[in-house]
Amino acid sequence: MGKRNPNHYGCVTKLKGNRSKPWIIKVTMYNEQGHAKQVPIAYAETQEQANILLAQYNNNPWNIDREKVTLALLYQRWSTIKLPKLGASLQNCLKAAFKYCSKYYGVKYRSIRAYQMQECIDNCGCSYATQGAIKNLWGHLDRFAFECDIIEKMYSVLTTAPPVPETNRTPFTSEQIEQLWKIRDEDWVNTILIYLYTGFRLNELLEMKTEQVNMKDCYFQGGIKSVAGKGRIVPIHEKIKPLVKALIEQNNVYLFSYQGKKISQTQYYQFWNRVMKKLNTNKTPHEARHTFETNLDNVGGNRKCIDMLMGHKSKDVGNRIYNHKTIEQLRDTINLLK
Repeated sequence: MGKRNPNHYGCVTKLKGNRSKPWIIKVTMYNEQGHAKQVPIAYAETQEQANILLAQYNNNPWNIDREKVTLALLYQRWSTIKLPKLGASLQNCLKAAFKYCSKYYGVKYRSIRAYQMQECIDNCGCSYATQGAIKNLWGHLDRFAFECDIIEKMYSVLTTAPPVPETNRTPFTSEQIEQLWKIRDEDWVNTILIYLYTGFRLNELLEMKTEQVNMKDCYFQGGIKSVAGKGRIVPIHEKIKPLVKALIEQNNVYLFSYQGKKISQTQYYQFWNRVMKKLNTNKTPHEARHTFETNLDNVGGNRKCIDMLMGHKSKDVGNRIYNHKTIEQLRDTINLLK
């Protein structure tokens, strides 16, 4: 009995009939739902040649005929090699964007042109943000394909996506915040107040686990976007401490949970918008973050502390390098909010 290949290594089988290259090399591919499928990547004259090709693929897939690399195969290798080096938020956006390119999964990447990439962008049926993510994904794949000598021209540079529309971003008014406190026991209002008193980005709280909340020393430790923002400490304001404590006591994995499970952005926006209707406004989670920063600035908060709480890189190099703030200084700053 022959030696069994490792899991996900691939396999070599012989096709029936009289063929010049009867041996087929297959590897395991996964779609966006995580379902496995055997995909042929090459053919060989002998079993020995086929096994060599399979070994080359697992060592470096581009040693196989580059002419036959499909979009799906390119994406799989790119997502293994390049994607983990990107920020968590960007990773999620690019993974979601890939499903809008499904029409071309099986197409050889060398043959994909700008108009086909543009078609994916234009026909996704989603907002400017998703269209921008699809364009961004094609750019990443093109650069990877160019690096691997699969293509000679990067057609993604010819694609376009709608610009980010101008926004009238304004802070929550003191009246709106007061109204939220009055209805704090209603569904999801507590989460909005936590956004207003922490300055976290939407995904930073949606992805925060309860283990990242230190109730003994009263601070959150989270953040996902930048070097300055990752793993930053944000003290828990006295006013939201009971709200946070109540969420912790639910014993869920994630701080914000729905039926015990993690909440997606889409799902949370539905909850958020229901509360906004009660306020007769259309504020966004990012405006809650903007409110946090604006209010701290208005009460004279230390700029270095505000930058650290927001996860911003300080614009003052000297301040950025030499001014190290303690948790208590951050707490004093955040408690300036009344």
